[in-house]
Amino acid sequence: MMRDLLPRTVEIVETFGDAPMSALFPEEAAVVANAAEVRRREFATVRSCARTALGRLGEPPAPLLPGQRGAPGWPAGIVGTMTHCTGYRAAAVARSSDVVSLGMDAERNDPLPNEGVLDLVTLPAERTRLTQLTADRPEICWDRLVFSAKESVYKTWFPLTHTFLDFLECDVTVHPATGTFTARLLVPGPLVSGTRLPTFEGTWRATNGLLLTAITLTTDPLTH
Repeated sequence: MMRDLLPRTVEIVETFGDAPMSALFPEEAAVVANAAEVRRREFATVRSCARTALGRLGEPPAPLLPGQRGAPGWPAGIVGTMTHCTGYRAAAVARSSDVVSLGMDAERNDPLPNEGVLDLVTLPAERTRLTQLTADRPEICWDRLVFSAKESVYKTWFPLTHTFLDFLECDVTVHPATGTFTARLLVPGPLVSGTRLPTFEGTWRATNGLLLTAITLTTDPLTH
């Protein structure tokens, strides 16, 4: 599933079940001690996935604590991303010598709750494109896919800038025929390899009742 969206330099572990709470380090367990059970299960399982992926890179098990704005803290020299939704959890990691930043997101293939939410997360031009996408392929909840793409954009953006990016500060165009999307940044983009990026290029899939999106910024500027 998510493996198809990421380059081979990225280690990805995904699961449809939950790990036991004993998979957490004490410091991690303290973070979610007062959280609802579903939140604690998500938190434990996605970190179990991340530690398995890190192990494939030769990294020893260690606590993965949320930092600024909840972004997971990774070992030195590692970039990574996590996602979870009902029935699915995944984590992906890579060496920072290969990958500059990663972002991925998984959502159920369900419509956004209402038009109010749609207006909060999409631009007028995006809503115009959504109308055509829905007419062409109604089996995909394109509004939710664009939301997911913007989640992947933010997860890629934040480690590079350490600043907030609003949903309305990027314009996502989905390319159905290629399984890709382009996110045009409406604010100055991050500097990568000396170049300020105006866009992020991503990939997406609709499979098993899920919508998956991912972005990989590599250390090769030709792939940006």
